[in-house]
Amino acid sequence: MLHPKKKISMKEIKQDQLVTAYVKVTSFYEANKKFISYGTTALILIIIGIVIYANNRRANDEKAATELGKVYAIYDAATGDIAQYKLAIDGQPERGIMGLKAIVDNYGGTTSGQLARFYLATAYYNLGNYDEALKHFEDYDGESDLLNAAAMAGIGKCLEAKGEYLKAAGKFENAAHIVSNETNTPDYLNSAAKCYGMGGEKEKAISLLKRIKKEYPRTQFARDADRYISQFSA
Repeated sequence: MLHPKKKISMKEIKQDQLVTAYVKVTSFYEANKKFISYGTTALILIIIGIVIYANNRRANDEKAATELGKVYAIYDAATGDIAQYKLAIDGQPERGIMGLKAIVDNYGGTTSGQLARFYLATAYYNLGNYDEALKHFEDYDGESDLLNAAAMAGIGKCLEAKGEYLKAAGKFENAAHIVSNETNTPDYLNSAAKCYGMGGEKEKAISLLKRIKKEYPRTQFARDADRYISQFSA
């Protein structure tokens, strides 16, 4: 005589699934515990390494910021003074003032170290050392769009000074794409237009000048645009 099958409740089904899953996990661990232990140890070491790296980076950034604060007064006071720019680059070790170059060499991977690199590139540019300036402008990797655009424009200025006008124009255009405001963008576009003009690409120059007139009509660059358009159209 057949007896009716017992109805299994949802609770019992879930309990059975839980037991099955537990058995599978336990079996997998027993079969692979040697490798799991190694993996866990490696993960812990990686986490410890990341924490140490972050702490060292933070400490180095603080050191770089302190050193940059000491030498910035020298850099800021330069304003065309070649001797002052050289002093800012080399520092005054006898007075405990680290130069911009040393800060970049020692702390270039930090935020403050990158800011020092930007100032170092600018100092080299003002000394007429365009190759060194170009190198540091190209290596600059900051977090501010304004400074990233300024560094890109710095590359353009170095190339312009070296007579590579069309390459310079492209860099100035790139700078104009990084940041958008009434002060910097028309300045970069104007520099790009001038370089295109000097490089023989007069149509591109005129196009950028017309863009300045349209998009930034209240700036001095827009007011000067017609003069350059006439010059490049001649």
